[in-house]
Amino acid sequence: MDRMIKGRIVVASRFHVPDGNDVLRGDIPAIVELIERSARWVHPDTFKALPVWAPETARGRPLYDAGWTRQYTNKRKATGVTADKFEGNVAALKSLVAALGVASPKPKNWTVCHIWGYDDPSFAKQSSVVQDPRYFSCVANMVWLPTPLKGFTDTVPEIKDILRVCSFYLYGWACEHDSVLEQAKKVRSGWIPTHYPHSWPSPDRPSALPAGTAPFAAEIVSEIEKRKSKFRAALANNDFVHYPRAEVKDVLRFWNVDLD
Repeated sequence: MDRMIKGRIVVASRFHVPDGNDVLRGDIPAIVELIERSARWVHPDTFKALPVWAPETARGRPLYDAGWTRQYTNKRKATGVTADKFEGNVAALKSLVAALGVASPKPKNWTVCHIWGYDDPSFAKQSSVVQDPRYFSCVANMVWLPTPLKGFTDTVPEIKDILRVCSFYLYGWACEHDSVLEQAKKVRSGWIPTHYPHSWPSPDRPSALPAGTAPFAAEIVSEIEKRKSKFRAALANNDFVHYPRAEVKDVLRFWNVDLD
């Protein structure tokens, strides 16, 4: 209903704001161009040498000390309440940075993005993919992006599709988790999304590497051997009472990782 305010008729109306993704949908080509030239990818040979870099953990798993005997806790100053600590994204980030061979000091304003992760723009649901240790630290399931671009990869379906197709042709892998079977089937079918970068690998360019692909350097080979040695030691150490031996073995078996 219109109202009279100080002698003026004010038209009654609501300020209509559309879905944020719809506002930006026309700018997807520009967003993709930013991602194309700024994303950092693990080399496919690194993935082949060691697909998963932290098989002992996943999003939401308890955090333990180095000896796997005591769970870490955190005491809030405001309330004095002590609570158990759980894995967020730290192990995934450390895995990706190591697999990329990033020089120290680690640069600021970069964020790890799980390619097969969230599919809920509202973040109301937890992602079962990143809660699975088979995929949480899988280097084919991660890309390093400038932090301001992270929101696009989490919430815009068209951007997710583009990254998933790139990962498939770069690494020969699409996620096998039950929650994404239909999406993975579509990716494996040879479908190429609209606005997919011409410089990225595709059926016509199977050996192409994105511009931001890290080299498969000697330092990375050395780091892989250190990781495998760490896995062997942890699996053999009976003092690591909370180390998830059976699950780690299952994850390594899933990815055909040979520790011998």
